[in-house]
Amino acid sequence: MLEAKNITVNYGLRKAVDGVSLRAEPGQLIAMIGPNGAGKSTFLRALNGSVNPTRGEVLLDERPLDSYARRAIARRIAVVAQEAELRFPVTVMEFVLGGRYAFSGAWGWETELDVEIARGILRETELEDFEMRLMNELSGGERQRAVVARALATEATVFLLDEPTANLDLAHQATMLRLVRARCDGRASAAVVVTHDVNLAAEFADRVVLLKDGREIAAGPPRSVFTPELLRKVFDLEVLVDAHPVTGAPRITPVHAMSGRL
Repeated sequence: MLEAKNITVNYGLRKAVDGVSLRAEPGQLIAMIGPNGAGKSTFLRALNGSVNPTRGEVLLDERPLDSYARRAIARRIAVVAQEAELRFPVTVMEFVLGGRYAFSGAWGWETELDVEIARGILRETELEDFEMRLMNELSGGERQRAVVARALATEATVFLLDEPTANLDLAHQATMLRLVRARCDGRASAAVVVTHDVNLAAEFADRVVLLKDGREIAAGPPRSVFTPELLRKVFDLEVLVDAHPVTGAPRITPVHAMSGRL
């Protein structure tokens, strides 16, 4: 279980995050929604210990996050950042196996189990035919799938995903979130997902946190958070909210002014 208590992060005089709390329990997928500059990515980095809060604390399994060694954190928390940094050319298999480093032995070599897990994840993410391709030869969408695959290969108990469906087509967006959802449902993991896609969040999330200017505007189940009033407050945009005809989840459609047109 990962918990953030009244997290504030300052960049100089600017508060990027202002007193935000969150509790991610096993089995939950939490979506963080808000406009650009709302503090979503900064808050996610604080949850992983990559950014030190100015105030507040992060607890992992009821212990302060900063009391863990980085290797211990890596065994429990998997991260998908907006940009994957690749300093050296590596194959897709090598990149995904990198997600297993926290479990490697003293020599740092992967085991047969590590390779088996990585190959299973490549099948799940529809990348098995790309195993020997170099990461820098992939399209943006293929590369993003490999980044998600690396996170899934950790078999972590907490997933922190920053725009995991960026650059993906509709089919692969759904596939990636189904895989994360399955980890929450079947393996008692928790996931915190930053996304701009409110309709995907409505379908897959148990809870939604709306942020604006670093502050929490609302938090709760999608049906209680995705209302025209709250979305207007966060995005300064008129929307229509109705029910998806198949799943019943909230469906959000922007309403664009048509003044002056017949």
